Amino acid sequence: MSKKIRLTIWSAVALIVIALICVFAFSSCKANSVVLRASKEANNYTINAIYNDDTKSLFATQSVDYKNTSTDTLNSVSFHLYPNAFRDGAQFKPVGALTSEDAYPNGESFGGITVKNVKVNNKETTFEIGGKDKDILVVPIATQLFPNSRATISFEFDVNLPNIRHRFGYTDKAVNLGNFYPIACVYENGAFDTSPYSYNGDPFYSDVSNYKVTLTCADDFVIASTGEAKSSTAKDGKVEHVFTALAVRDFAMVLSREFNVLTGKAGKTTVSYYSYKDANAEKSLETSVKTVNTFNKLFGEYPYKTLAVVETGFVHGGMEFPNIVYISDDLASYEEYTNVIVHEIAHQWWYGVVGDNQNVDGWIDEGLAEYSCILFYENNPDYAQSRDKIISSDLKSYVLFVEVYGDLFENFDTSMTRALTDYKTEPEYTYMAYVKSVLMLDNIRNVVGDNKFMAALKDFYRDNAMKFATRDTFILAFENASKMPLRALVDSWLDGKIIITSDTVS
Repeated sequence: MSKKIRLTIWSAVALIVIALICVFAFSSCKANSVVLRASKEANNYTINAIYNDDTKSLFATQSVDYKNTSTDTLNSVSFHLYPNAFRDGAQFKPVGALTSEDAYPNGESFGGITVKNVKVNNKETTFEIGGKDKDILVVPIATQLFPNSRATISFEFDVNLPNIRHRFGYTDKAVNLGNFYPIACVYENGAFDTSPYSYNGDPFYSDVSNYKVTLTCADDFVIASTGEAKSSTAKDGKVEHVFTALAVRDFAMVLSREFNVLTGKAGKTTVSYYSYKDANAEKSLETSVKTVNTFNKLFGEYPYKTLAVVETGFVHGGMEFPNIVYISDDLASYEEYTNVIVHEIAHQWWYGVVGDNQNVDGWIDEGLAEYSCILFYENNPDYAQSRDKIISSDLKSYVLFVEVYGDLFENFDTSMTRALTDYKTEPEYTYMAYVKSVLMLDNIRNVVGDNKFMAALKDFYRDNAMKFATRDTFILAFENASKMPLRALVDSWLDGKIIITSDTVS
């Protein structure tokens, strides 16, 4: 073979390799473009925290590069102080009477957050702790913050964790750091949304933001976290861990000395499963990977590089945060455990990427996450769950619930868009936001047909990525995909006007 021919072949090989690299880079860039676009307009959080396991407390400094994305000039910026829902004397408590005993394994326990040394653009300022339950930090902006302008707001804070099986708290197995830091309230319609904490549902509403979080803790802790681990530096028996995340709605971590970690790959996402007592850990990881792959195909690609699925102490079935989900270590069966994995991972699409105001529109993300479980089982028949079986069970339980509640409460309200604090009990919220939403979605699917229903979900995901979905955008997605007028139907479900019987969704 002549040298010239060899060069030609190597040139061709090089071109092919370059082409493949370009294709891969373009695909990766396209997949991440929604995150990159959102990150450019987002607030930037820098948090440096030290965790003391002896006192079950955090000391932290936080700086927020805050952008006024509204058309109003702001004189102040408000932040939620969610840990104060766990303090002694809180009006809006983290758990209701029905779950209090399960939540507190060693009796009622309290925590909270204290903020100090507040500065705006590096100048000290006064501040207020207000809201309905001492749960809102109000930071004045002396020079005013004009539209599209930024201000740097910084402060120190101390956090005490309660002994509770919840988003925020500790057990003998793990430390849950969900909603542990001050987070900016959403500004809309001329005001900051300062909705209080509620034991009903997930009382959270937050813009996507960028995070750099540094946590220093004892060197024997394993950490599951939102975002990507960037470095770990050991010093004097402690380790400084650095995590970063772009365009996520909030940031959470779980620490444990007992975690075993398994990893898998779903598309471009590394899925890690953290557990300490799950006898089916390999199966749980497999389900987690299958779930991401299934929803990538059905809804659109998950735009982040990491997802942590974490077994931990939690009074309810599970909890979603960006890039990390909690799965309760105390579920009744492995079948239920599996279903919670699927449901919570579905929230990465519905709540994580497509946001909503969970204080009033929890039916959007909870209903879609629950119905996504049905779609998962339809596409993975080896789990031996069927759409018909699930819908039949939900319908029977909902009809029975309404009959019982109708006898207990006069003028029983079955609307689905109330504030979380307006629901009388946890079961009432659960049946409206979860069960009734599933029945509504199945009714819509029967009306428009499978193909248009799935097309609507894809469009809804694409068009509302990194935004807040509403009743109107939800209806619009299904009307556009089906070319059918659906507002009256959906409004009847949401407003509690439709009478649901065993024949309603057939």
